[in-house]
Amino acid sequence: MDNVYEPMMQFFEYSHLPIDLQTVSYQFYSVANWIVNSLPRNPERTVALRKLLEAKDCAVRAKIYKDNN
Repeated sequence: MDNVYEPMMQFFEYSHLPIDLQTVSYQFYSVANWIVNSLPRNPERTVALRKLLEAKDCAVRAKIYKDNN
């Protein structure tokens, strides 16, 4: 596959995050990068990236979650 520009990859950037969140976010960046470079561009690839992005956001929030108990 050609390494073509994928606009959704901007949402998987992680270098701006604190180091403890970078380690979480990087895992999702790696999978997103694999998806972009391994699968053909089509609506299903976009959905895969969108759902991965949703999962990444949840994982980052899980990392910073503070239990009030």
